[in-house]
Amino acid sequence: MNVVIFGRPGCPYCVRAVQLAETLAEKRDDFEFEYIDMYADGISKADLEITIGKPVATVPQILVDKVHVGGCTDFEQYVKDQQLL
Repeated sequence: MNVVIFGRPGCPYCVRAVQLAETLAEKRDDFEFEYIDMYADGISKADLEITIGKPVATVPQILVDKVHVGGCTDFEQYVKDQQLL
């Protein structure tokens, strides 16, 4: 499983999503993730909308195996529904 988290510095939901991803990476051999700092990489919301395929109002925006899952709470629900922990 490959997860990409698009976020920005100082965002508490971004921090929460990364912490969950770190926990999953520690506990699962089949889990990898990448955090992309939108500010550092010069990615705008418009750029992210192209990647995601729909309008983006908040961060983080999270992809699981290249499929858009949503934000932090959506990712937490996905982890719960898939019984990943």
